[in-house]
Amino acid sequence: MEIKRYYKVITFVILPIAFLFLLSGCYARKKDKNLKVRIAFFPNITHAQALVGKELGIFQKRIGKDVKVEYKVFNAGPAEIEAFLADEVDIGYIGPIPAINGFAKTNGEIKIIAGATNGGMMLVSRQDLNIKNLDDLKGKKIAVPQYGNTQDIVLRFLLSKAGLKDTTKGGDVEIIQAENPDIKTLLDRNQIDAALVPEPWGTRLKKEVNSNVVLDSSQIRQYIDIPTTVIITTTKFLKEYSDIVEKFLIAHLEVTDFIEKNPEKSYEIINNQISEITSKPLPADILKDSFKNIKLSSEIQRKSLEKAIESYFELGYLREKPNIEKLVNTEILDIIKNKEVY
Repeated sequence: MEIKRYYKVITFVILPIAFLFLLSGCYARKKDKNLKVRIAFFPNITHAQALVGKELGIFQKRIGKDVKVEYKVFNAGPAEIEAFLADEVDIGYIGPIPAINGFAKTNGEIKIIAGATNGGMMLVSRQDLNIKNLDDLKGKKIAVPQYGNTQDIVLRFLLSKAGLKDTTKGGDVEIIQAENPDIKTLLDRNQIDAALVPEPWGTRLKKEVNSNVVLDSSQIRQYIDIPTTVIITTTKFLKEYSDIVEKFLIAHLEVTDFIEKNPEKSYEIINNQISEITSKPLPADILKDSFKNIKLSSEIQRKSLEKAIESYFELGYLREKPNIEKLVNTEILDIIKNKEVY
């Protein structure tokens, strides 16, 4: 009988106290003065809002002085997703394909919470080659920034439309991965035949190494119209820090509005950030011409995203197609827009 009483004390007294302790711990974490939010992005103009918001301090201002904003720079989406998996990033600007892949890898932990940019991709070839359409890519060597990123999947989708596939799948198109600056060198030295890259690299390759444009941004969208950059976070962060997510999205909308109303100033800011991160500023004409291929938008084009999911699945990168309603969560974004608080 004494033993039974003992366990009753544990069950009805100790456990509730422990539960209250855990709750208080979670509350304390939210009130932690050392709390920080880690924002990921690429030094590309397709991540314009991140670059401008960082330099102007808009994210820090909106989120508030009690939360430290830190920035994490990546060169491609898969690396950023790995950082999310390692709990090194809280919110990130990223391509839709890595976002979809991250969602699949984490059993739905990754969520798309807003859009950022559309367009901004270009398929170019060496100046000495007569490549005018997708059929001409047969037997060629083509570079992308990273396997599994948005440009890689778009390229594979385009090849499939011409009945082509890469050599690892038994086809006769060799696809290699290289960082964007290296792609420029490879094209200039005739070590690759073509490349599918994000802006500003498409325009840079066109102007600096006289690459031919096989498909510009608008022509690519005729085949597959998917977002270029979206914003993601995790279910855990969204649940625990919805207030920070809301403030971040308000800042994102504010920066988007600033860029649209102040293009010339924004070009300067973007170039300052690219120069600071990569030590290689862009020529003013390349920056302006690149921006012509990009459309800023916080909206999530669900039909386009569904097309991306379908393409990713058809190419064999997904075991099953994610439910877009579980992948996308724009509840906070919708509330902000309805309130018109930016």
